[in-house]
Amino acid sequence: MTRLLSLLTALALAPAAMASPGASVPASGRLAFDVIRKDRDIGDYVVTFRGSGDDLTVDIATDVKVKVPVIGVAAYRFSQTSTETWRGGQLAGLASRTDDNGTPHDIRVGATSLIPASLWNADMVRSQAVLNTIDGSTDPISVSNLGTENVATGSGTVAATHYALRGGLNRDLWYAGATLVHVRFAAEDGSQVDYVLR
Repeated sequence: MTRLLSLLTALALAPAAMASPGASVPASGRLAFDVIRKDRDIGDYVVTFRGSGDDLTVDIATDVKVKVPVIGVAAYRFSQTSTETWRGGQLAGLASRTDDNGTPHDIRVGATSLIPASLWNADMVRSQAVLNTIDGSTDPISVSNLGTENVATGSGTVAATHYALRGGLNRDLWYAGATLVHVRFAAEDGSQVDYVLR
């Protein structure tokens, strides 16, 4: 009886069960965003999904280039390609290659219960820590639900839930259901960067 009570107590204290990552996959199998800073398109963030349900391969490409006005020379460049492998709803592996303004990072991570900070997976809003996809470290986060808002996308306005992530990763994320539709964060110079869904 004591063991049963302990089990029931542990279940009651456990975080809410997470949805399958497949719930965050759009019907098109692709999410493509323009990266906007100071009303200028400075790059792309594209997520491509292969597989279905709890077994997925997810390819992510980010390419950002900020140019100095008038001169047209790149002042900052960020590019990243990564592949996530999901099996049975869990991350089975991640490989990522990043060029952060001339600083290279090349990581490979095996199976982990952490959600990668690649933003597409709505399960991250139920997490207390995420996997940093640049260097493989663990970033603690706190998440606040800021309610439902209307978000402009390339195919019209959608109602989406706004979440604020703070801590090792600072991002504002909007999900329509479980599908990512907008991202906002402050760049190192304090300027606002938005990922706008095409």
